[in-house]
Amino acid sequence: QVQLVESGGGLVRAGGSLTLSCVASGSIYSINAMGWYRQAPGKERELVAGITRAGATNYVDFVKGRFTISRDNAKNTVDLQMNSPKPEDTAVYYCDAEIMQREPYGLRGVDHWGRGTQVTVSS
Repeated sequence: QVQLVESGGGLVRAGGSLTLSCVASGSIYSINAMGWYRQAPGKERELVAGITRAGATNYVDFVKGRFTISRDNAKNTVDLQMNSPKPEDTAVYYCDAEIMQREPYGLRGVDHWGRGTQVTVSS
């Protein structure tokens, strides 16, 4: 069993800062790409930022220069530093990871999601 648990969400003022954290636990051989997604009410889930195991990052345009994704491979964690959040960043934020798991005949990559953490940005 593999579990991803997010933390750090809450209420923040526009222009402030907030850090989301996600830790993966369970039967993990290694973790490939990790990322943060978000879903606002009435909207589809969308990518916010991603990071490879080697540390290469990608961001969607609406968070570039404001959010920073990072990870600690030894601790199986991924963080999202949110600087200067805006009210339109209000959403449930989800952690995603492609986790390599041992199978009887080798390794298999399985995509896992956390349950999400609410971020509310007040104006």
